[in-house]
Amino acid sequence: MIDKELQKHFGFNAFKTGQREVISKILARQSAAAIFPTGAGKSLCYQLPAMILPHLTLVVSPLLALMKDQIDFLLTNKIPAARLDSTLSKNDYDHILERAKNGELKILMISVERFKNERFRSHLEKMDISLLVVDEAHCISEWGHNFRPEYLKLPMHQKEFNIEQVLLLTATATEQIIDDMCSKFKVLRENVIVTGFYRNNLFLQVTPTIESQKEEHLLQRIQEDPKSPTIVYVTLQKTAEHVSDFLHTNGVNAFAYHAGINSEIRERIQNDFFAGEVDCVVATIAFGMGIDKKDIRRVIHFDLPKSIENYSQEIGRSGRDGKSAFCEVMVNRDNINVLENFIYGDTPEEQAIYRLLQKLHYHQSFTWETKLTSLSNELNIRILPLKTLLVYLDMAGIIRPKYTRFDEYSFKYQIDPSVIIDKFHGERKDFVSVILRNCFTKKLWTYVDIQGILRNYGKADRQRIITALEYFSEKGWIELHSRQAIEVYEIITKDFSTVEVSRNIYNLFVNKEKHEIQRIYNMVEFFESSSCISKRLALYFGENIEKAHCEHCSLCKNGKAVIQYATQLNPLSSFNVSELTKECNELTREHYSVLNVTKFLCGISSPILTKFKVKNLPHFGIFEKYPFLAVKNWIAEFMEEASGQ
Repeated sequence: MIDKELQKHFGFNAFKTGQREVISKILARQSAAAIFPTGAGKSLCYQLPAMILPHLTLVVSPLLALMKDQIDFLLTNKIPAARLDSTLSKNDYDHILERAKNGELKILMISVERFKNERFRSHLEKMDISLLVVDEAHCISEWGHNFRPEYLKLPMHQKEFNIEQVLLLTATATEQIIDDMCSKFKVLRENVIVTGFYRNNLFLQVTPTIESQKEEHLLQRIQEDPKSPTIVYVTLQKTAEHVSDFLHTNGVNAFAYHAGINSEIRERIQNDFFAGEVDCVVATIAFGMGIDKKDIRRVIHFDLPKSIENYSQEIGRSGRDGKSAFCEVMVNRDNINVLENFIYGDTPEEQAIYRLLQKLHYHQSFTWETKLTSLSNELNIRILPLKTLLVYLDMAGIIRPKYTRFDEYSFKYQIDPSVIIDKFHGERKDFVSVILRNCFTKKLWTYVDIQGILRNYGKADRQRIITALEYFSEKGWIELHSRQAIEVYEIITKDFSTVEVSRNIYNLFVNKEKHEIQRIYNMVEFFESSSCISKRLALYFGENIEKAHCEHCSLCKNGKAVIQYATQLNPLSSFNVSELTKECNELTREHYSVLNVTKFLCGISSPILTKFKVKNLPHFGIFEKYPFLAVKNWIAEFMEEASGQ
């Protein structure tokens, strides 16, 4: 039967390896996991079942680009599918939700953050869902290479919204990560389908290259075939700009792509690359995730990737059409410190964790509300590690996330408010009257005073008010907007030792930091391997290739690579600390600390440093290639001496 359905909906005559097994598990109403290489057809494992299962398939993806790409493909095949994201107009957003609730959609794609949105949650409760699909499912593991704290809550959301089945999708998962994923989602290990990671059409080249020779080597490589679609991966945004300018100056049709570029420009570059109007994209890892361009002929790592998992994922974007592709990494030890510094920048100070615990301990009620951006600035912890910290507190039984609400609701009247009131009778009419009486209009927009409504109408709670506003919006009587997200938590207990818990959680971050640092050295060791690179890469992900030599990697062709450290760094003692940090000190004042100064000199952003715009100072990042801990110790010694004078 499923062969006929495959032909009917997608026009394919045969399944790729592993697809039939996964789809059969899903249609047998079992949860499953598909561990397929990049480009091996994971998406079909939910797309086909979605057309056969009775209700909606809800797909969670961390990638806006992937959503757009998948929806375009599905609509081309006349499959009713849609995505919810911030680029949609209010009317489009509301229309998609109505179609989902009415059973008109088979696939709805969302980001994981959408589950916290109180408006979305009220709609989700009215949807019948057959299957929850978790893309990039390795993000749920703290020991994975792309841990996302919000993913830890997905099993709770699955239970909360009564979704019986789950399908986990990922291209990069070691045995440890697979076990972690399956444990959290209660997927039977026998329902995990792994198709292997070995790609015999990719030539894996490791080229020892000192920093001063990288640009020339890259140019020569690209000039071998200038029109071949190529991705060049770099670590820093400024490197992406510099390298793309260099290539452009030398006649290569290259563009930079990174998170610091306007989203409209990024989308245009991406679309032009798809269409073949751009030959080369020089990008940070912001580019490529979920991008299904089948004819990429080269992936070149100008800088070291962050880990073996990242390397595997990034080279996996080449040669998806099955034809030969060339994957080169230009390696030296000079930029290892840059990679390490990103990791050190995400470890919060123990004192900051302590301050948050104090805040919870002395909070007047057991409901705690916070704006993440404000809390990030207050504690000087970047948003991602702050989210991780809140998850750790959840796991420790101190807090529990409830939902995300909005601090401000506003709307435009599409019809006269008296007409809205007259559409109701009895108690409902009284309720609607109180709502609209507690709204005040400023020019075009009318603002909702939720607390005023609650004070003046004892029969209402917040959720009923939101539901009423949503109903008015659905009917077209108002155009509803919401702003200023507030995270709402329940404080489970205040009976804890602030010192002990802060130390324990800080140690979790330190252990995670050590784990991430070790990933870098594992990767360098991998590139210096004395055995076949393709074989070792497959083995890393649990696949054993029988042959000793693949004959399509640089080791099999040319022998072992020796990775050098070429840059001679001036000793820290040769620099004048006061001179380097004077302007930073003047700007940050009471926030002038060992850690903040170290981050400033190593080019690592933090909420405090961003607030004071220290990136604009001349010495920001002057030690980005120095070991973070060496700089930190040097600064600490200087400050200790200065305070003793």
